[in-house]
Amino acid sequence: MASGRVEVERVFVGAGCNRIVNNVSWGPSDLIAFGAQTAVAIFCPKSAQILTTLPGHKAVVNCTYWLPSCKDAFKVEHAECHFLLSGSADGAILLWGLQIRERKWSKAFQVPEVHKKSVTCLTGILISQSVALFASASSDGIVCLWEVIIPSNCDDDCKITLLESLSVGPKPMVALSLTGLPGDLGHVILAMGGLDNKIHIYSGDKTGKLVPACQLRGHTDWIRSLDFSIPIWSDNENNSLFLVSASQDRTIRIWKMALHVSSANTEVPYRKGDAGLTSYIEGPIFQVGPTAYQVSLESLLVGHEDWVYSVQWQPPLPSKNGDIYHQPMSILSASMDKKMMIWRPEKTTGIWINEVTVGELSHSALGFYGGHWALEGDSILAHGYGGSFHLWKNMGIEYENWEPQRVPSGHFAGVSDIAWSRSGEYLLSVSHDQTSRIFAPWRSKTYIGDKITWHEIARPQVHGHDINCVAIIKGKGNHRFVSGADEKVARVFEAPLSFLKTLNHAILEDTSNFGDINEHVQILGANMSALGLSQKPIYVNASNETSRVLHKDEEDSLETIPDAVPVVLTEPPVEEQLGWHTLWPESHKLYGHGNELFALCCDHKGKLLASSCKAQSASVAEIWLWEVGSWKAVGRLQSHSLTVTQLQFSCDDSFLLAVSRDRQLSVFSITKSGDIVNYQLVVKHEAHKRIIWACAWSPFGHEFATGSRDKTVKIWAIQDASSVKQLTTLPPFRDSVTALSWTGCDRSKNSGILAIGMDNGFIELWSLSGGRVPGGQTELGPFQAELAVRFDPFLCHVSTVHRLAWRRNPDASDSKTMQLASCGADHCVRVFDVVCDM
Repeated sequence: MASGRVEVERVFVGAGCNRIVNNVSWGPSDLIAFGAQTAVAIFCPKSAQILTTLPGHKAVVNCTYWLPSCKDAFKVEHAECHFLLSGSADGAILLWGLQIRERKWSKAFQVPEVHKKSVTCLTGILISQSVALFASASSDGIVCLWEVIIPSNCDDDCKITLLESLSVGPKPMVALSLTGLPGDLGHVILAMGGLDNKIHIYSGDKTGKLVPACQLRGHTDWIRSLDFSIPIWSDNENNSLFLVSASQDRTIRIWKMALHVSSANTEVPYRKGDAGLTSYIEGPIFQVGPTAYQVSLESLLVGHEDWVYSVQWQPPLPSKNGDIYHQPMSILSASMDKKMMIWRPEKTTGIWINEVTVGELSHSALGFYGGHWALEGDSILAHGYGGSFHLWKNMGIEYENWEPQRVPSGHFAGVSDIAWSRSGEYLLSVSHDQTSRIFAPWRSKTYIGDKITWHEIARPQVHGHDINCVAIIKGKGNHRFVSGADEKVARVFEAPLSFLKTLNHAILEDTSNFGDINEHVQILGANMSALGLSQKPIYVNASNETSRVLHKDEEDSLETIPDAVPVVLTEPPVEEQLGWHTLWPESHKLYGHGNELFALCCDHKGKLLASSCKAQSASVAEIWLWEVGSWKAVGRLQSHSLTVTQLQFSCDDSFLLAVSRDRQLSVFSITKSGDIVNYQLVVKHEAHKRIIWACAWSPFGHEFATGSRDKTVKIWAIQDASSVKQLTTLPPFRDSVTALSWTGCDRSKNSGILAIGMDNGFIELWSLSGGRVPGGQTELGPFQAELAVRFDPFLCHVSTVHRLAWRRNPDASDSKTMQLASCGADHCVRVFDVVCDM
């Protein structure tokens, strides 16, 4: 994307998965779709990178479904376009088109709005290469069946028609599965389950008229997942079908639907001697057109220790000659007991058993919401309560050997603040999901060659409160940061030895560069406390004593927490390592504020830290200054009457700028002589008509920008010791301005780029120049502002941009390439390359 002399390219997207059962779908294009707040995110399991996010929904995305699904992919092996359905909490359903070769997305097509409440489940089936049916369930008690006419050209619109709308009563359905009947090309059946503990089977023809066929009883709690197999071949006839169901009663049931043979021919399909779990239990018979089908309970699978949220048949596989596809007798289940299981019938007895178990995650994981097969059946994916993905791949040849694989990761709640490390090696983010995370480009030769890919390399803080703000401590010394959360205490963290060595591997630095630090750092890592607040250090010389193995009687005790095992990572970590073994120790607590912390900033020399908290009065709204190192409070700055929303030191650290909910800006002069810090209010000015959310200093001088809910950005300059002058006001924006960041291009012209983030998620870059040239005239000159580029919506956030932060790109061979990081309420952390030729 380019406009004028500025080009923008997406480098990285980090986002967690919405914690909802039907949120994830693995398509035959080998792309995985999931909801990240109100966006649909797409990630590639081979590169472990999120490729894009699709904007369009106005509420949280609950469910996604690919057309064709992996189950139907063999029907359209050479299709040039696949489609993706997504449903959200406001009842909306969108249909997206994907051109397979170019991986290009077409604009979303809005399905007619029928549902009045949240869409909870989607399922579909291909009838032919040009016709598909899909069903949607909603918490409004309505289940709809839709027909999709698929165009021959990907750029053409689909035609979507509502065929049937079923009212299922006060207990809504939360699980659906749709399929064609064995040997019957004219009819389909729809299975639905939900809060009444029964499986409802509806049958109908392709015109969409659905009639109740039968009910399957047996589960004693909510039905959470249903999945039909493709028709099973027997004696060269595809005369039976299997349905698998999962429930909160912790069991899985396999139901068989076979062509019914009248009682005149035979009384019992099996001999009475066939006793046991696989014995034939007669169920209801239902009629579809001229054919009758008998339902029986094939097997009851018991093995999970908690609610089973997901079951799925392995996708069909081709026969040896590749002409015919058959259904593997293999089922994947996922449960809140932190396990995924693969179930298969024994070859000799036919009894279904659990052959593979993966998961059993560390104590920080809280179970799985869903499990999914790859098209070839050699990989399985789970998404968990912590918004995380867990991927295993079968690496065995003669026997199965499932090993964890890398996946994208990110926050599963709004990301409140970001900060670059002082040299730009990594990006630190904090979130209302109560974690802080470090993302970095891994420059070593990884599994995809020499290409640099971004990964989460550490999770330094896992907290018991939502984290609102963060500041990297600049200046020399070890890597340190301060975070502020929904508590009155700011917490200081210092990088342990394990992280410093991991960072060396990530950025391919010579270890000697950190030699002086390595000699003095005696802390290897950190352990979590029982309440999830303070993180206790693990010392290098005591690491062997502290690493102990829990006894069986301790495992389920709430009072005991297993010790972390800090390790030096030589390749990007997987979720199990991040969640527990990459914590940083907490070195200090800063007490003083009267309410929850809201904003933090550090000066460029790494000498002073400024902080503010949520406030409704002038006494609480004061800004505290802390001395880095001793962490003593050295100043309490009073000016505002409501929450100070952002703080920033000028480029020479001589001024501190504060903006507030009271619509005022304040500038304080800061001088430090020895151990004494002198500060004075230079100016206080009512700058905007609404809350001021953001501010940013010029990287060269004493000009600064403010952005407000009144949809304006104003540029100011400090004129003398007691006043500021407004240089210009940018044209009104389309929404509230919530984030600003200013970087320099040409010092001799005092020119730079101002990044502006808005409440609607959009980002714009403005070219600024003029004012007072550094080292030049003392008078303020004319000031120019010009729109440089407006980001494509596919690059932007889909809700409020909370923070923007610039850094020079160390990978670029020229100084024209910079990197811009952003974070927002859509759970996303984004990094862009910005090429500026100005």
